[in-house]
Amino acid sequence: MTLVMKFGGTSVGNARAMRETALLIEATKDEWGKVVVVASGMGSKPVKVTDLLLDGAQAALKGDQEKYMNIAEQMRLVHFEAIDGLLEPEGERQEILAEIESFIEHYIAFCDAVRVLGELTPRALDAIGGMGEQMSVRILAAFLRQIGHNAQAIDATELIATDNVFQNANPLMTQTVDWSTLRLQRLLDEDVIPVITGFIGATLNGVTTTLGRGGSDYSAAIIGQVLDADEVWIWTDVDGVMTTDPRLVPDARSIPILTYREVSELAYYGARVLHPKTMRPCIENDIPLRIKNTFNPDHPGTVIVANGQGRNGGIKAVTAIRHLNLITVEGTGMIGIPGIAARTFGAVADSEVSVLLISQASSEQSICFALPEDRAPSVIHRLQGEFEAELVNRDIDSIWGMEDISIVTIVGAGMRGTPGISGQVFSALGDSGVNVIAIAQGSSECSISIVVSAGDTAEAVKQIHGLITSHGY
Repeated sequence: MTLVMKFGGTSVGNARAMRETALLIEATKDEWGKVVVVASGMGSKPVKVTDLLLDGAQAALKGDQEKYMNIAEQMRLVHFEAIDGLLEPEGERQEILAEIESFIEHYIAFCDAVRVLGELTPRALDAIGGMGEQMSVRILAAFLRQIGHNAQAIDATELIATDNVFQNANPLMTQTVDWSTLRLQRLLDEDVIPVITGFIGATLNGVTTTLGRGGSDYSAAIIGQVLDADEVWIWTDVDGVMTTDPRLVPDARSIPILTYREVSELAYYGARVLHPKTMRPCIENDIPLRIKNTFNPDHPGTVIVANGQGRNGGIKAVTAIRHLNLITVEGTGMIGIPGIAARTFGAVADSEVSVLLISQASSEQSICFALPEDRAPSVIHRLQGEFEAELVNRDIDSIWGMEDISIVTIVGAGMRGTPGISGQVFSALGDSGVNVIAIAQGSSECSISIVVSAGDTAEAVKQIHGLITSHGY
């Protein structure tokens, strides 16, 4: 059996975390036989190496050599402390220290070039941002070798082929299969544990790319697809997917089982669950995905499957995404005129903005949609240009945005077969004085999204979560 295990930044954040992670890998290998590890850059609070790398690059762009040199020294200390706490002097310690020093010197050289040129391209950001993973996998693999396992650190630039959309690259699966299958399968057949960098890939010409922030989850799913793994496990610092954000509702609890559709909705609407693209490789290959806690490994966590199993339930979870703007295009002259919606969202697409929610009255007098607040002014300007004639003729009365709003989303595939849930939700919100500004629900009834003012977000989440606990959903 083949298992792909991904470990997040906190799971490799220092010597103690890496030691516990290595012991988990060891125990799991005894049970599964073939184990592949994907790891993020070191990320214990308050130091997250990827953030440090990118902060230093931005400092270099501003000409602040002192800051990026201080960051380089901070990274040196973080990684050297982990090495000193893990690797024995008579073993590989000096070799790994030299490798890490080489990466840090390379980082400084990158920053020097950015400072001199006064330019920081997406391509350069990818080359810089992926170094954290490259350093952490070398330390983890060395420690696994020290405790008796044949482990090998591998840069995913050798495995995952992507397009050249730097900062948010897309995998080219045909080439990725060609690059990965032979290399990884040979190692597994030789009883080697591959320890692979998450987050990064490479173009067909070998230029480093990244899969977007949080992309290590996606890396693990891609490797799982390539190897036709039996399961993919995402190790993090929480006991699986929670019913809501425990910072808003302290009695939030982990959810035993979710479907791909449910967790995709949660990820899309702001839950800190998975990289939004992680689901696709697992769906296409029907690979169960499990989220577990490195620091509480006996907890079963959450398993994500193709179709619901166990209790049908109603509401599984509630999540919120903040800092949005609700843009409205309205006018009595819009009624019955074909193409208004197409032109509206064509203009939004031209602005390269992702729309998070759409709601339209059946009278066709208005269309409203939510998007990130920092993109609203440019989108409104683009819409005003698109509908300039209609605004002059009063076919469209106004195009405007409502600032400081949030989307609260209720998720649960079982809502489709449970009458009255919408009524319970809106009754709970009304009783607590939360005003609902807009509503959107797909025909699948897997989720209901409501728009509320930013000030009502926490109360809305709390009231809806109360339905989960009080009704046993």
